[in-house]
Amino acid sequence: MRTVAVIAHKKKTLGGGLGELRRLLAQEGVSDPLWYEASSSREMGPLARKAIEHGANFLFIWGGDGSVQRCVNEIADDDVTVALLPAGTANLLASNLKIPRDLKGAVDIGFNGARRRLDLGVLNGDRFSVMAGVGFDAIMMRDADMGLKDRFGRLAYVWTASRATRMKLRRIRIKVDGAVWFDGRASCVLLGQMGTLAGGVVAFPTAKPDDGLLEIGVVTAETRADWLRVFTRMVVGRADRSPLTQMTQGHNVKIKLDRPTIYELDGGVRKKTKRLTASIQPLAITICVPQEEPT
Repeated sequence: MRTVAVIAHKKKTLGGGLGELRRLLAQEGVSDPLWYEASSSREMGPLARKAIEHGANFLFIWGGDGSVQRCVNEIADDDVTVALLPAGTANLLASNLKIPRDLKGAVDIGFNGARRRLDLGVLNGDRFSVMAGVGFDAIMMRDADMGLKDRFGRLAYVWTASRATRMKLRRIRIKVDGAVWFDGRASCVLLGQMGTLAGGVVAFPTAKPDDGLLEIGVVTAETRADWLRVFTRMVVGRADRSPLTQMTQGHNVKIKLDRPTIYELDGGVRKKTKRLTASIQPLAITICVPQEEPT
């Protein structure tokens, strides 16, 4: 038996809004779903937990990557299926899984799409489904959240990325599966569960969301010119060939920084720290995805 719940970030918009979502669910025979609305992504996780405690085993999550991260962090150990309604700004998880930013299409995938088990990354005890990082990307996300994202949407990331290129290098030591892999000065460390960023920019060309491996990347760009070289490689899907990047894969990662620095998980910024511990949780969540077209 399927018991449906909706966990919605009510400040996010998609299609005709939550009213249209109720109509689409009713057309699928779900006239009275469990319904929870939040004012911030931070409230989403406890609401997802509450839905499961009330018997839900099928969750529609309305929001962006931060909302999804808060939910899957709570429910990954439960026997529950997640359908994404990409109402956020970037919606990287949905775009990597080819879920359209179209309400009717996303709902249809929820009810009639395929089911796929995916890995989750874990960073300092919190799960993430797309990417996490420290340095450049965390600064970019923090600045975008200071009102710019709500006003300008994805353009906010262009502005904050330009500002973040001015950050100073940090001394970083990284161990991967017990061995020192990097020890030097860098401006960014990325941990990836998916490979593609906003606009189709490929950060990790070999990433697979269900291979049981965590993608690890370091960027040593220092100037805007350096970052332009890195971005150019990323746009053509060749970030791994840049002389300013290093990449590997692993199961367990330990990162030590020379001074406290903010970090981010799926776009949500966390407090400063000098030590980060990351791992992979294989096949931890079931997501509704489009049916594969026959070859």
